[in-house]
Amino acid sequence: MNLIFRMIWLFATAWRRPAAGMLDETRIALRVLPSDLDTNMHMNNGRYLTIMDLGRVDMIIRTGMWRLVRERKWYPVLGGAQISFRRPLDPFQRYELTTRVMGWDEKWIFMEQRFEVAGTVHARAVVKSLFLKGRDKVPTSEIARAMGHEGDPPAMDGELIAALG
Repeated sequence: MNLIFRMIWLFATAWRRPAAGMLDETRIALRVLPSDLDTNMHMNNGRYLTIMDLGRVDMIIRTGMWRLVRERKWYPVLGGAQISFRRPLDPFQRYELTTRVMGWDEKWIFMEQRFEVAGTVHARAVVKSLFLKGRDKVPTSEIARAMGHEGDPPAMDGELIAALG
């Protein structure tokens, strides 16, 4: 339930952070709360995935995608995630969640999200997502054009894409 308060905070503050382009990296500052902890007294592995939603919502707002999503009745759906944990995040520790679009194919948008403390990566995830309108998939080329991107998507690692299924 406490994520709802973070989401409210995110909506209230995202409009004040700098605008971002589709391929820009966005950052939000967060802190490990007691409700994020597991029995080992560090951030629970599943909580990372939940908090990553905040980074993607922040990016959608700051890139102007939020307006498009509302106008066109699109909604994002996560299709897969691969995460690596390198260092724990401890109670009340401050960290930054970075989010960036790595590229896309005909169906999926691939994003990287990192949990960092003073520039040191504590966890790194790659996710794939798409947008739906009703039950129909919105082509990524349409999304890129709507975001002002002309031309081909950035080149991506084929092994990474294959690992996400």
